[in-house]
Amino acid sequence: MATPKSPESAEPRPLHALALVCTLTPSPEPSSSQLIAEQTLQALADHQVSGETIRVVDHDVKPGVQADMGEGDAWPRIRQAVYDADILLLSTPIWLGHPSSVAQRVLERLDAELSHTDDEGRMLTYGKVAGVCVVGNEDGAHHVAAELYQGLNDVGFTLPANAVTYWVGEAMQGTDYQDLDKPPEATAGTTATLAANAAHLARLLKQSAYPPS
Repeated sequence: MATPKSPESAEPRPLHALALVCTLTPSPEPSSSQLIAEQTLQALADHQVSGETIRVVDHDVKPGVQADMGEGDAWPRIRQAVYDADILLLSTPIWLGHPSSVAQRVLERLDAELSHTDDEGRMLTYGKVAGVCVVGNEDGAHHVAAELYQGLNDVGFTLPANAVTYWVGEAMQGTDYQDLDKPPEATAGTTATLAANAAHLARLLKQSAYPPS
């Protein structure tokens, strides 16, 4: 007779992650933000988390703070993908010391979640985990992460410990993350930590929901 598995030894519950890539560069051009997002999804796969990316600039996401800005707005489809995911990654370059304008637009559209709640008053994003990926050849990765952390938390996402992975090159030179032969050891390590902590927290929130608001 087989011995039942304890909760600690049971197979982890599969999860799904969505990376919204906020590069300013449309497909099919290469993108450092796309690359670091894909590497983070690969790290999440080690924790039984499937994943997909959406390069936001390829879609007509209208400006605004509503869930649907009308005819031609691509955000409702992306929003559904956010709802279908357990983990949301925002991946952005640094421009002029700040997240890209595309990342800011994503946060502005997520602002609509403040007015969408379940029957117990919780935002529909409650229970979802968020992480951040940042690349640039100028300083500012911590500042960019701080801006995105605040926005994501405001609209209901939960941040794990060490919720960012990033790479910044030497200031005032032209090497991009995608130009490297492989990720530096420090970046690879933070990517692995982000993935492990995000998957762990997402499973905990699946098992124990936030209380009614």
